[in-house]
Amino acid sequence: MERRSFLRAVTAGTGAVAFAGTLWQGAATADTAAAAGDGPYGPLQAPDANGVALPAGFTSRVVARSTRSVGGIIWHGAPDGGACFADGAGWIYVSNSELPLIGGVSALRFAADGSIAGARRILSGTNLNCAGGATPWNTWLSCEEIFRGRVFETDPYGNKSAVSRKAMGRFKHEAAACDPDRKVVYLTEDEEDGCFYRFTPNTWGDLSAGRLDVLCDGAGGAVEWRQVPNPDAPLTQTRDQVDAARHFDGGEGCYYAAGVCYFTTKGDNRVWAYNAAANTLGVVYGGGASLGTVDNITGRAGGDLYVAEDGGNEEINIITPDGTVAPVMRLDGHGDSEITGPAFSPDGTRLYFSSQRGTSGDKTGKDGVTFEVRGPFRR
Repeated sequence: MERRSFLRAVTAGTGAVAFAGTLWQGAATADTAAAAGDGPYGPLQAPDANGVALPAGFTSRVVARSTRSVGGIIWHGAPDGGACFADGAGWIYVSNSELPLIGGVSALRFAADGSIAGARRILSGTNLNCAGGATPWNTWLSCEEIFRGRVFETDPYGNKSAVSRKAMGRFKHEAAACDPDRKVVYLTEDEEDGCFYRFTPNTWGDLSAGRLDVLCDGAGGAVEWRQVPNPDAPLTQTRDQVDAARHFDGGEGCYYAAGVCYFTTKGDNRVWAYNAAANTLGVVYGGGASLGTVDNITGRAGGDLYVAEDGGNEEINIITPDGTVAPVMRLDGHGDSEITGPAFSPDGTRLYFSSQRGTSGDKTGKDGVTFEVRGPFRR
């Protein structure tokens, strides 16, 4: 099966149902599904004054720096996962802080013209908040990447207090992605033998109670879900409670669109695609020099995926529906950092992301930088 044909099937969502389980199983063991090529925006130009290399027609600016004032608050250290939310004629970008003990989330508010209109803390006093995910009801799920970590549901608008959602499991959480079609939330786990989970709330829109399942290998190349007996167990890890659970090497970013949940695993440098309608699993990207150490992931309605690197060339790469992998951004001088929190503004014209440790690479995250890139992004 040709790489480009496979990727078109994956990104078509429910269109991939027609593929037999054996084909998906074969794709999951292939070395690559997508390959390096010429991206839709053209080659990267020389780095600009902010050290950001972009295609022609794109521009960058710095919107926040760790330990410095922005919008009336001090921007947090070690910025990580993020998302954008509509706010009247403007929008809000939320960003996790992957710092121990003080972690939390900050929200940066933009006016309609893109100027910074304010900022606030929406979660404080938590631990190593790494990635997370936005919900259809406009809350941000902030995940702790620690032993028995929690998921916190936060309010980007600052009207409600953050709430711990223990029913979603106590493990080394990484990212979350909501599937409004099936009314479930997918969750990744950052362990060398981590799992891929699905949380089904008793009531959609209320994450206080529900059922946690873990992905397991099924018959004929398909997969199946089995319930985790005790998501809040103090001693037995969730990933060890179901013998048939499928394990992944370092779960990272997670993104849902059109019937498919995409997630990344850094240990084997893969981008996976779980087709929820067909209940099958495949690989969109299976490693290679073009995209190294995959991490956070987001996408656009047209099928383009955007994958950030933790290390590598410090890039964000696009994976197009026709199977092309190409850089759309590279940071110069940030070699000891990682790219985090890619998220598009509601109108799709601006891409936000951070360099977690900046040019110094200081592991305290005090030199983190949050950027905005504007340009003719494909919808």
